[in-house]
Amino acid sequence: MLFIIENAIFTTKLSPHSSTEVSVDEKTIDSKPIPVRRRSLVREFCLITSIHGLPGAARSTNILNFIFWSLSFICFMGFLVYFVVTAIQAYFQYPTKIDVTYERQYPQYFPAVSICNASPIRYDTFIGAFLNYTYPNNTNNITTISSNDFSNVFNFLIDATNKNQLLDSYFFSLTSMLYSCTFNSVPCSAADFISFTSPTYGQCYTFNAKLKNSTNSNIRYTNENGGIGVLQLDLYVHSHEYLPYVNDGAGAVIIVHDNTQVPTIDTSGIFLAPGRKHKLGYKKKVTSFLSSPYTDCTSSVSDSMKVALESYNGADYMYSENLCYEICQQTYVYQQCGCVSPFLWNSRSVILPGTDTIITTPLCNVTNPCYSQAVNVLLNSIPIMDKYCTDCSQQCLIINFNIQTSSLKTPLKWQLDGIKAFVENSSIPLPTNWSTTWRKHIYNNYLSLSVVRETSIVEINTQSSVLGLVDIVSNIGGQTGLWIGISFLSIMELIEMLYRLIRHEYHIIRESITRKRQVGE
Repeated sequence: MLFIIENAIFTTKLSPHSSTEVSVDEKTIDSKPIPVRRRSLVREFCLITSIHGLPGAARSTNILNFIFWSLSFICFMGFLVYFVVTAIQAYFQYPTKIDVTYERQYPQYFPAVSICNASPIRYDTFIGAFLNYTYPNNTNNITTISSNDFSNVFNFLIDATNKNQLLDSYFFSLTSMLYSCTFNSVPCSAADFISFTSPTYGQCYTFNAKLKNSTNSNIRYTNENGGIGVLQLDLYVHSHEYLPYVNDGAGAVIIVHDNTQVPTIDTSGIFLAPGRKHKLGYKKKVTSFLSSPYTDCTSSVSDSMKVALESYNGADYMYSENLCYEICQQTYVYQQCGCVSPFLWNSRSVILPGTDTIITTPLCNVTNPCYSQAVNVLLNSIPIMDKYCTDCSQQCLIINFNIQTSSLKTPLKWQLDGIKAFVENSSIPLPTNWSTTWRKHIYNNYLSLSVVRETSIVEINTQSSVLGLVDIVSNIGGQTGLWIGISFLSIMELIEMLYRLIRHEYHIIRESITRKRQVGE
């Protein structure tokens, strides 16, 4: 009996006296491996893969069953692609959230405190130079300012600034105002303050700012000298020396800010009225933002801002968004008008785009409409803003102090004699009726303030990403597992099949080349 199995021929002989004998004709056995087709490799992969749907299609016994599993796989693959693409798009939108936590900071730096007199100019040093400017001949012997002279006040200051004349003598000095200063019951003085110039309030003074070329050793802690963090200041504002028609209120202006933050006292200052003992209780709040690509925040100080920060007399201040916009505004106005806004007279140094040269610019006249028109053009043009204010992004770190104010009436009767002696020894002239009405003057000019830390608990607002790399991988993995059951091992199975197909094609090509060479020989 003859059996043909694969390519081998087997012959069987049946003997009545022995068991069946099988002889194999070895010459008929083909030693070559069984050829494998591409379709077989793909079908084998579909049968053994863990990807759902493919095994069902591969082992289908009829066309309807094959169509059912094929359509199911294609349909759910479409859902998979949609949700995976959506997940990836959501990641590249860089969504964020704010995490709010409360931490006890101990020890804690005491904040910086900046104060100004509500009046930028003192009458006694200003009037002589102003009258010489306004009435050069002064044939009528005018000695006071009238309402008609109000506009000339700004013109005089602009002219003096453009001539690079020092204006310090026209401002109220800290020594003339500071009656008493203590920090945690330890005396302090005007030497513990640094000065800066405000376009609204003239000369201002900052306590506890971080200084350049020093470590944090110059910054005071709240618990220094065993205290709880209390700055006590007693001021006398000399309102009888206020310039007429310039001010409509008497007192002082204060802002509590971080030791490395530019004091925005013109916009964020708190008014303090005379005749009151003010308490300013503060709570610290820290807000930090993510850098690119989540936000466009920055901490980088440009060259033009470095020049502007030099006017803060040694303070080591960080990037300020408000200051940045003032600088870019002045830069654009200068290029359009040849002068800068007189209302930002303390910010005259600019660096033009594409250069590194510092230019000290003149101030525009108040009646010159060019600077206001240029500012309007700048603020309403995105391309111009992008050119001149490209460095002005949100600060990555913002430290605020939430202030709660309260006050008592002051001074009491027992304090009057000490205040009287201070005023009489001041460099500022006394009112003409001082001898008879000094008590009234004290009540109208003396004020006291205490800056107190209410709690060591700090509110910390931290911006964090909603989706991280782990989140997006998990999201994609969940979608692939839900719709067609793909895992990383399934991907390895697919890679294995592709490798086998490539190897198969490689062998076919190599054998074809070999045969062609043999034929050629």
